[in-house]
Amino acid sequence: MTLMKSLMGAAAAVALTAGAALAEPALIFDLGGKFDKSFNEAAYNGAKRWADETGNSFREIELQSEAQREQALRRFAEAGANPVITMGFAMADPLSAVAADYPDTKFVAVDVTWLDAPNIRQIGFAEHEGSYLVGMLAALASKSGTVGFVGGMDIPLIRHFGCGYAQGAKAVNPDVKIIANMTGTTPAAWNDPVKGSELTKAQISQGADVVYAAAGGTGVGVLQTAADEGVLSIGVDSNQNHLHPGKVLTSMLKRVDVAVYDAMTAGENLETGVFTLGLAEEGVGYALDDNNAPLISDEMKAAVDDARQKIIDGEVNVVSYYENDSCPALSF
Repeated sequence: MTLMKSLMGAAAAVALTAGAALAEPALIFDLGGKFDKSFNEAAYNGAKRWADETGNSFREIELQSEAQREQALRRFAEAGANPVITMGFAMADPLSAVAADYPDTKFVAVDVTWLDAPNIRQIGFAEHEGSYLVGMLAALASKSGTVGFVGGMDIPLIRHFGCGYAQGAKAVNPDVKIIANMTGTTPAAWNDPVKGSELTKAQISQGADVVYAAAGGTGVGVLQTAADEGVLSIGVDSNQNHLHPGKVLTSMLKRVDVAVYDAMTAGENLETGVFTLGLAEEGVGYALDDNNAPLISDEMKAAVDDARQKIIDGEVNVVSYYENDSCPALSF
């Protein structure tokens, strides 16, 4: 009996060791849902690519409430998941509360760059640079001289998008009129396509003929209404051109998928610290494919690609909203 117990104990130890050697990564989606066709879905696409290429699996949870943030972090860390990847700025405080309790677990925070913790990889994006490019395209495509911006939750991050967009539009047409609205002041603003639709109709009534959505799942309503009303839209984060072929001017790509894929590929060897991905790192950009090719002329593409290179080379400075909590090209 003693021998059997020791054999069972040895087997359990081997199983635990094997589990530790093959720690699964975990992915915590932000409110708005895994298939929001935008921010969260980009993360899912990166994770799925990793799983398909490696044959490995990852754990995941779609948050339903604010209270679940810290619970999910602790649950995955306790279960041995490594790294634990989190989506969205609202994970900053929960990570601050949890990370120190699990020093051997690597965490990844997408859209968070200000924490002081040795075991967190913090990833920010130069959204204002990518937004500048799609702002140029909006002004180049506009016939009315008025373009719109629909943000999600009114936070500095989304003002950062809007500020870059306005600067790009004004670089093309200094007299362009920019109408900007936010969907709300709570996380519900990320998943309110009806409100997105209402704001889009209001902007169209004020003359906007191109509307940029930086609003997560809410943007689905923006793009749908723009298509229904015969104006152009601009998607965000994921390539959303296919949602309404020929009616989405472009999408501002924020390569959350690459950030997640790279983190899962690195696994427990993940390098921590703060990383910012801009045009130079191909962390942001604009989408050009068969769905929007007829809308982007060679001249438009040449102008935007020239600006892209000048931003990378430092010849054009896109002012960040974060610098002074204000925007030189747009009042929110």
